[in-house]
Amino acid sequence: MASRMLVQSAGLVVLAAVAAGCSSPGNSGSGLPTSAGAPASTSASAALPHSGAPKVANPLPSTILDGSPCDGGLTAAQLNEIIGQAPQGSPDTKSSLGPSCTWINSVKGSYVDVAYDTKSDDGLSSWYANTKPKSVVWKESEVLGFPSVAHVTQSSDSPDEFCQVTIGINDQRTVDVSIGLSSAKKGTVDPCYVANVAAQRVMTNLKHRAGS
Repeated sequence: MASRMLVQSAGLVVLAAVAAGCSSPGNSGSGLPTSAGAPASTSASAALPHSGAPKVANPLPSTILDGSPCDGGLTAAQLNEIIGQAPQGSPDTKSSLGPSCTWINSVKGSYVDVAYDTKSDDGLSSWYANTKPKSVVWKESEVLGFPSVAHVTQSSDSPDEFCQVTIGINDQRTVDVSIGLSSAKKGTVDPCYVANVAAQRVMTNLKHRAGS
């Protein structure tokens, strides 16, 4: 817990410097680069986890992902911390994985995207099976005690300006938090670090929704 709290504190300092910056999202349906594609469900759903994915030791109920990430995925204060503005979120309900929401700094182009993967029943196992082999960045970690992986695939934006963190809330469901940096911050700030701090904020909100 101490190390995670340290990351959160350090994140405030770093995010103050990067809050203004990111490259404009691409032309995918949610406005995000196609970081990982849609991990396909497999027949191994009954035997989760698989493909090397870790088990979620203290799962949250899948019902906390009901609704849109635009509604409480990140607070105004958290958005100001992460991208330097608290704009209206742009929802996307057409993704093959589930609903997502993108918030963009209209001045600098900074954006953060939060997605609830409600249409796949394999959780992190799908990402390990389908996305890990295509990744140029794959960093396994934890977010507030939940297993996570920071990743960038060959089809995504450059790993020095984009990163996606995928967190397992239980063995069947995941949440994605994506960050893109501006050209001014490209090469000077690790986008996966910023994405991890943003992921902590999202998971804090989801845990609160679950009553934990």
